[in-house]
Amino acid sequence: MSFDISPTAIAWCQQRFPGSTINYVVADLLAIHSQWYQAFDFVFECRNIQALPLNVRSWVISSVTSVLAPGGMLLMITRVRDTEAEPSVTPWPLSNSELAPFKDLGLYQVEELVFLESGQIDVKQVRIEYRDFEFNIIINLSFLIPN
Repeated sequence: MSFDISPTAIAWCQQRFPGSTINYVVADLLAIHSQWYQAFDFVFECRNIQALPLNVRSWVISSVTSVLAPGGMLLMITRVRDTEAEPSVTPWPLSNSELAPFKDLGLYQVEELVFLESGQIDVKQVRIEYRDFEFNIIINLSFLIPN
């Protein structure tokens, strides 16, 4: 399942990939359907949060994490900044304090890969794999079980 707030974007995806088994849905990230709560084993968040104003980001992060099933994986790609100062140019890269709520909401950071956007040396990005905290407990407990 893939969703976007724009009916035009959804129609474009359906036209571009007519044979796809993906269900393209018009939906609002700030008003997630209740049946989606903890319903997805995998969530891919790619550069959406950075496009949103800073004053709604904590709400969006909470919404994104709420759809992740226990033990699920969130893969995130976003621009980042090294300062807490509010950026003046869009898209607005995320700061460390803006990434912190993912952990506060029960996700465990498995891996973080920093890379530079192709052709733009000064645009730092990250690919972060988060897992639901339940995944971390299961993995850690598996090391305690004798063979």
